[in-house]
Amino acid sequence: MRLMTALFIFIAAVSAMAETTPTHRAALPPPPVARMADVADSLHGTTVTDPYRWLEDPDSPETRAWVEAQNRRTEAYFEAGSERAVFRSRIRRILNYERMGKPSKEGGQYFYTRTTGLENQEPVYRRRSFDAPEQLVIDPNTLSPDGTVALTGYSVSEDGRYFAYMTSSGGSDWNEARVLDLETSQTLDDHLQWLKFTGLAWLHDGSGFFYGRYPEPAGGDAARLTEANYDFEVRFHRLGTPQSADPLVYKRPDDRELGFYPVVTDDGKYLVLPIWRGTEPKTGVAVADLSRGVPETSAVRVLIEHGESDYAFLGNEGRTFFFITDNAAPRKRIIAVDLDRPQREHWREIVPQGADTIEDATLAGGQIIVTTLEDACHRVTRYDLTGKRLGEVPLPGLGTTTGFSARPRDKEAFFDFTSYVTPLTIFRYDIAADRVETVFRPKIAMNLDDFETTRVFVTSRDGTRLPLFITHRRGLVRDGSAPARLHAYGGFRVSTTPSFSTSNLLWLEQGGIYAEAVIRGGGEYGAPWHDAGRLMNKQNSFDDFAAAARWLVENRYTSPERLGIEGGSNGGLLVGASITQNPALFGAAVAEVGVFDMLRFHRYTIGWAWVPEYGSPDDPEQFKYLLGYSPLHNVRPGTHYPALLLMTGDHDDRVVPAHSYKFAAAMQKAQAGPRPILLAVDTKAGHGAGKPLDKIIEERAMLMAFFARELGLKVKPE
Repeated sequence: MRLMTALFIFIAAVSAMAETTPTHRAALPPPPVARMADVADSLHGTTVTDPYRWLEDPDSPETRAWVEAQNRRTEAYFEAGSERAVFRSRIRRILNYERMGKPSKEGGQYFYTRTTGLENQEPVYRRRSFDAPEQLVIDPNTLSPDGTVALTGYSVSEDGRYFAYMTSSGGSDWNEARVLDLETSQTLDDHLQWLKFTGLAWLHDGSGFFYGRYPEPAGGDAARLTEANYDFEVRFHRLGTPQSADPLVYKRPDDRELGFYPVVTDDGKYLVLPIWRGTEPKTGVAVADLSRGVPETSAVRVLIEHGESDYAFLGNEGRTFFFITDNAAPRKRIIAVDLDRPQREHWREIVPQGADTIEDATLAGGQIIVTTLEDACHRVTRYDLTGKRLGEVPLPGLGTTTGFSARPRDKEAFFDFTSYVTPLTIFRYDIAADRVETVFRPKIAMNLDDFETTRVFVTSRDGTRLPLFITHRRGLVRDGSAPARLHAYGGFRVSTTPSFSTSNLLWLEQGGIYAEAVIRGGGEYGAPWHDAGRLMNKQNSFDDFAAAARWLVENRYTSPERLGIEGGSNGGLLVGASITQNPALFGAAVAEVGVFDMLRFHRYTIGWAWVPEYGSPDDPEQFKYLLGYSPLHNVRPGTHYPALLLMTGDHDDRVVPAHSYKFAAAMQKAQAGPRPILLAVDTKAGHGAGKPLDKIIEERAMLMAFFARELGLKVKPE
């Protein structure tokens, strides 16, 4: 069966390549020539050439000119047809509906985001009660004329007076913080810079807040986008004082890679500092007593040493601290740790490991509300603080919740729910009455009953069983002719669960199929599932993805020439590895902000933090494994590759755009087939967080148009 499938794929791919070259390809100008420099490294006795290393300098005139030429060519490709304009118009029309974020109760008020439709950024509102008038807190659309300054987080003081918020510009991971006085609606003079990967945690007396930062890059603006980040610090900002006066609370000069996320407990008595090292799935916890105010570094004590298991702080009841952990529980359990007897022999198990993976939990109303994953869909179960099971909170179907918003003393909790055919809906859960009520249900101008999702299970190369979600119009005829898009992520213990996308619905509306594979490397089945897709097991992720693609072909949902694949960031790596390993299996591919150079990823910004996931190129054994699948180093000249669209942002300071630049240059030189290799570089855009809606719409329209054209989807105009 496997041999016949492979033969079918090969014949179909050759047939597709033999077709007459479409007009838009014939008219497309050749890609701009990328100079090949004589650059090579000797790594562990292996010579590795790197002819496009000059593209790693994003600000050089040569790089800028090459990028501009790439963008002109990509624009010419899309201008040759009407698909992008049709999708852009239709997305804007359907996306123009009211949306609301999950409320949180802070300082005796309800805070939430709400947008009426096509705002670039989501304003924040507050209410004293849900019967009270709504008040605008901040509208990030006013912070920049083009919507590229985004609100990335906020925190409200305990008395409800001060609203501290963070913003980022152009999609950068770097954040700035300011403070709004909610009584006077005036922005204070307080202004903090160089914040990254942090929240803002108020002292309960409202005098100031804790935050995390890295040192200011030494090389100016260019270094901000490329320089490696080490030496994380936790500092305290007292209102009305300059940032230069903020005292150091905690850092670890003995280990420059450690970071800390400041949290003040709900009772205001303790500062909790989860300790992390990059993306390593092992954390620790430090604690400081706040009874005497801002602690000095010497007053911070390590409660749980970093480096053995993962510990997620849930909250406390007095001196009892609750954690989700995978210690002795690969699918996680909930434990209680007494500050007075923190030794492991005194830890108490509250919720034991079960058949499903614990993904989230919330302390509220004297209960623990636990969200678990059952074959990549969520379930919610309630327990008391001793671990007695109290029942479930019903969800509307197979789908996703991002968890419950509540504080330990609250009598209510808010949660959201979404699926492939359900837009994000907000619910309120009355804890004492065990009752769910709908707070907000969006109204979208489409009949969502026209579409359906099926969850099937696919067998990977080594026999591993993995879920595959397939969404399409009802009544689909499975004859292999439908254009299909297959998406996955598969890394960093990130779980892939059903989510709603307006642009995906428009793809289905036009007759396409959208599929999403749950592959190893994610967190859907706990630590073993993650471990099976990282480090020296990363190839399993690629094999799983290929198995999902072959299943779609074998079951006549689509055919190779009509199958497109897509992914972003780590998912971009997945796409790059997939097309270099199995070029005949796909008709087209889109990779957004992808990781493609597996030998130099650790040299820029926060790339070193991915070593626990990918391995280190500095280790001889791991280097050999990385070289074996690194997309950039496995491009083969003279190969018929599928159509490829690489999308990145020139301000991406997480996955630097050089990954996409170098891969595009290599693929364009190697391509022997008729399919285009395109690079689209957005300006004033980063890795994705906080991107204005206008840019999101443009990107989605571009992606959909590319797939429609290359996979043969006949787009009907409005």
